[in-house]
Amino acid sequence: MAKRVAVLLSGCGVYDGTEIHEASAVLVHLSRAGAKAQMFAPNQDQMHVIDHSEGKPSGSGRNVLQESARIARGDITDLAKLDVSAFDAVVIPGGFGVAKNFSDWAVKNKDFTINSEVEKILKDFHNAGKPIAMCCIAPVLAAKFLPGCELTVGQDKESDMWPYAQTAGALKEMGCKHVNKDVEQAHVDVKHKLITTPAFMCNAPIHKISDGIGVMIRETLKLA
Repeated sequence: MAKRVAVLLSGCGVYDGTEIHEASAVLVHLSRAGAKAQMFAPNQDQMHVIDHSEGKPSGSGRNVLQESARIARGDITDLAKLDVSAFDAVVIPGGFGVAKNFSDWAVKNKDFTINSEVEKILKDFHNAGKPIAMCCIAPVLAAKFLPGCELTVGQDKESDMWPYAQTAGALKEMGCKHVNKDVEQAHVDVKHKLITTPAFMCNAPIHKISDGIGVMIRETLKLA
């Protein structure tokens, strides 16, 4: 039977929701592997809305579920209805929505908290022994609810290629083991069934980001 995978979306657009190219890559690689994906998002207001052409707040309000439906082509379900027993794994693409709508990492950094609904879903998947895959900034969620886990957000030394490397330092301060990986690689924490890849934490060509996400998906399905 085809593996069933829940994909959690946090809006639509890198600066205030899900990173669209990462979500698309996740769906392409799941499809190629013969897995069946179902998308979910919380029915809540976004932290704020960013005008992506200006990179500034627009002042208007939007709903995370409604915006995520754009990526899902309308085929999306309220996160409150996610039945963990019906799925073999869960995947969370990155984007600032993870840091703004799934948590308050964007405001509090390592002192952040996770949205209670999102945290419950992740803990339920973990407690059921089912793999959790996260890319880009999403691994910060694992750092909070899985103390001592192994993960990657890429490299821990800042450069033009790795402008967000300070994130690795924050995760280390939270007690996690950060493993340096290139953008086309993924790290597998076998003990916790946690699979992570850097994605747009790296200034890499988009095909390399997609390739790294492909490795993440393949490793996830091996554990599912």
